[in-house]
Amino acid sequence: MSDDDKIRAEALNWTLRVGDPAFEDWEGFTHWLDANPAHARAYDTVAAAVADGAELIAAAAPANDDVEPAIVPASPRRRAWLGGAVAASLLLVGGLWVWQAGSRDLYRIETAPGQVRSVALDAQTRVDLAGGTAMEFDRKDPRFARLESGQALFTVRHDEARPFRVTVGEDTLVDVGTVFDVRHDGEDFSVAVSEGAVQFNPKAQDLRISPGEMLRRHGKAGDYTLGKIAPAQVGEWREGRVTFEDTALDSVAADLARATGVAYVVAPGSADRKVSGSLLVAPLREDPAALGPLLGVRVRADGKRWVIGTP
Repeated sequence: MSDDDKIRAEALNWTLRVGDPAFEDWEGFTHWLDANPAHARAYDTVAAAVADGAELIAAAAPANDDVEPAIVPASPRRRAWLGGAVAASLLLVGGLWVWQAGSRDLYRIETAPGQVRSVALDAQTRVDLAGGTAMEFDRKDPRFARLESGQALFTVRHDEARPFRVTVGEDTLVDVGTVFDVRHDGEDFSVAVSEGAVQFNPKAQDLRISPGEMLRRHGKAGDYTLGKIAPAQVGEWREGRVTFEDTALDSVAADLARATGVAYVVAPGSADRKVSGSLLVAPLREDPAALGPLLGVRVRADGKRWVIGTP
C-alpha cells in the first residue's frame, strides 16, 4: 500500500468515526489533521464524497409528508432515513477504496536451481528465495507475497495494523513478528518458524505456529501435522547447509536439486525411503556422488541426472 493509499484509508476511517453521534475523540482527530497537510486534503475529499453520496441517496427516497421544512427538527423516521443514506454512502466510498486498494500490481521473480536471491521489500523486511523458486510480489503492497513453487525464507518487520501475508495455493500465512521458512513442492507444503510466530489460515484452521515448530502437509489431500524443528535449521539453506531428519527420499532429492543445482531424482520404488543427515551444499556441487556415503544411499549417474536409490 502506498503512502497516498494509507492516508486515504485513514481519512475514510476518520470520516466513519466522526459521523458517529457517539464520537468523542476530537483531540485525536485534530492531531491527525495537523500532523500532515495531506491529511486535511484527503479528509475533505472523502467527506465531500460521502456528503454527495448521502444527498443522492436521500434524493431518491420516497416523499415523506410528515416532515416539515428544514427549520423543523426531523422526525425519528426521517432521521433514520438520513442516517441510512449517510451509512450507505460511507459504504459506497469505502467499497470503492477497498476495490482500488485491492487491485494488485504483481511482478514475478524466479530463481534457477542452485541460485539464491534476496528481495528487500522495506528496510526491515526481506525475502530470500532458494533455487528453483517462483514468487509474486505486489508493487503497490510490500506486505504481500505469493509463493507459487519452491522455498523462501521471510524475515518480516511486524506491523499489527498491516500484517504481512503470504499465500501458498489456497493457504494463507500471516506474520506475528517473524522469521519463517515456507516450502511448496507440487502438492507438498511446509512452514517452519524460528522467531516470532505465524498464523496459518486465520479464516479456517487458525493455527498458530511458534518458534521451533514446523507445519507440514504431504499431498493435496494429506493431513496437516505440527512437529518440532531446531530454530537454527530454519532457513539454513541460505548459509549453504541442508539438514534431513527422517525425511523421505523424494523430498531429499527435491531439496538437494534446489540447493545445489544438481539434477537429483529418486529411483523408482525408493521415494518413501527415509534418511537423516546434515550436509554442506558446496561439496555436492563438485561431486554429486558424494551424497551416497553421507546418507547411506546409492547414487548413480544417468545422463545429466543423478539417481538416488536404496543401497
